[in-house]
Amino acid sequence: MSRLARFLEINPIESFQENYAKYITEDSFYGFPLEPILKAEEALASPDLTSIAYFSMEYGLAPSIYNSFPVSGEIPEANMFRRHEVFSNMRALDYFLDIQIDKMLDLPIYSGGLGVLAGDTTKSMADLGMSVVAIGILWNKGYFKQNFWFRYGQLPEEMHWDPWHYPGLIPLDKEICLKMRNDELHLRLWKYYVYSYDHRFVVPLILLDANLEKNPEPLRKLTDQLYRSDNPWWKIYQRVILGLGGMKAIDELGYNVVRYHLNEGHAAFAFLERARGRSDGEIEEEKKRFVYTCHTPVSAGHDRFHVNDLRAVLNEEDISILERLGTEPDRPGIINLTLVAMNASSHINAVALKHSWVMHNQFPDYKDRIVAITNGVHTLTWVSDAFRNLFDKYRDVFGDWEKDPTRLQNVEQLRSNQEFRRDLWQAHQKNKRQLVDLLWKWGVDENVFTLAWARRIAAYKRPSLILRNPDRLVEIARRLGKIQIIMAGKAHPQDNLGFTFIREMMDKIDALYEHRAYIRIMMLENYDTYFGKLLTNSVDVWLNNPLPPFEASGTSGMKAILNGVLQLTTLDGWVVEAEDKDIGWIFGYRDETNDASNELNLRLDEDAEALYSALEEVVSLYYSTNRQGEVDLSSPWIDKMINAIAQASYFNTYRMVHDYLNKIWEVDKAFATA
Repeated sequence: MSRLARFLEINPIESFQENYAKYITEDSFYGFPLEPILKAEEALASPDLTSIAYFSMEYGLAPSIYNSFPVSGEIPEANMFRRHEVFSNMRALDYFLDIQIDKMLDLPIYSGGLGVLAGDTTKSMADLGMSVVAIGILWNKGYFKQNFWFRYGQLPEEMHWDPWHYPGLIPLDKEICLKMRNDELHLRLWKYYVYSYDHRFVVPLILLDANLEKNPEPLRKLTDQLYRSDNPWWKIYQRVILGLGGMKAIDELGYNVVRYHLNEGHAAFAFLERARGRSDGEIEEEKKRFVYTCHTPVSAGHDRFHVNDLRAVLNEEDISILERLGTEPDRPGIINLTLVAMNASSHINAVALKHSWVMHNQFPDYKDRIVAITNGVHTLTWVSDAFRNLFDKYRDVFGDWEKDPTRLQNVEQLRSNQEFRRDLWQAHQKNKRQLVDLLWKWGVDENVFTLAWARRIAAYKRPSLILRNPDRLVEIARRLGKIQIIMAGKAHPQDNLGFTFIREMMDKIDALYEHRAYIRIMMLENYDTYFGKLLTNSVDVWLNNPLPPFEASGTSGMKAILNGVLQLTTLDGWVVEAEDKDIGWIFGYRDETNDASNELNLRLDEDAEALYSALEEVVSLYYSTNRQGEVDLSSPWIDKMINAIAQASYFNTYRMVHDYLNKIWEVDKAFATA
């Protein structure tokens, strides 16, 4: 049988000849080799390998910046993202200017850090040649499109994209059916193959889609928008699709899965599929096959549903199992999916050392079972071209760093090498010029100190902290040197407090118009992985100011240190593990209690003052290092850049996936190829 025939036997594609035949041939899948797909599918079906299923509600795969399928010129307009607004303290310019970029829309099945982490994890599993299937949902209307509206803040707009013509995404002529209490829900299966960095291996990503004509209209819309939260029925059904639907899809595709990894509690219902009709002893055996990763100490991040709402969707056997696994002792009638996931799993991990301490406080009965596996980022997605070339130039020191990012720790051997220190600074300046090229209309200068704050906008992340006292900010800029600030991020459409923060930020930015000679502030619309990569590699300092201990991990700063960008941060999340590594500056409130029960005491005034004090030191050192393009190679700034790169050798998903293997998966023969 030919390779193409074997592929189509595994993947019967709907409307193959009409829409996909020109992209999938005997040797090629959208320009990448076809053979690794056949090997991965064979491995997943084999009883001789211990294959793993990885469940996540969202995946940020960043195909616009990494492993892009080479089909340019044939992408429909709905799948392009060409225009971004900017809100700045030069409002007269903003009305007439915007950012024009001809780039492909990222596969819009993610909202933020959790999804990007899942995408990075999947890519590292592919890099390692593991036998893994990833499970997610095809969000027909993505998350949402963000618009800025002066004096009103963020204006969410429904997103429209075309999954039928997205490069690499294929609809299977396969469906599954979930028989619920009052409905039958039909789900189409889609696939997207996540290739390794060298295109030798792949991980198939299965995406579930309720948008079928045979479903009643309310059910068709279930996979429209990610994280719609205005209706408990809606939220329950979306979690049913991921958990129960994902398990059904694995069976339908004939995959021989040994371990099920629940990335957050959204997938907790997956356990129901293995528990139905089994005795108590058999259920205990099934728990050995599940592991669970918790990503947040924030209360809103833990799904809770009243049993009556669950009963409207699930059958009585399911309800009985959930009541045993997920009832909170002090809240009868409420099912907590975090408890369900923990009680259904043999291993539980927090996503940073600090987060494990917080979880021990939150869930003392589970303290002995919760281990810390600190998050990371996929090195080859987030490294800039300039730094990739830098590491390649010194390959005699770094070795095969693409295959093994832990080799970046060898940068220590180059600390006293003056040529390397100059090359390091020049690589950074090359990245910074890319930011200048993007924002030159707003007067951005490569030799002006530049700082960025960009991430999901939520109260505990304190997005407006640096704008708390604009007069103090202006005074620092006038006295020590000009400052450029880039900000970006989305607030959940139902997060009224997040909307308030955006309005406050826009008002304070606008009020700094008269000080534009000293401070330029630009807020970018529709923050995504494209802008995430650009900002994390092109600014001088990455600002991170969550209220401790509410940041479970955070990963944007990890992308920044990979590219020599220094940290200005509170002591929370992953930073706790790098506190003594001199990768920047740490300021503000230090949590000693690991108590995440009070999210409302944001400590804005005291931490803003601490931020400004630290910023004075940062700006002063920057301008003593960079004097209008003349760099002092002996500056401690460059030593800090070297320290940052050294820490990037640890804070990556290559190391993280190995930790999963050793600490929670506990599987052998997990690799499709030796």
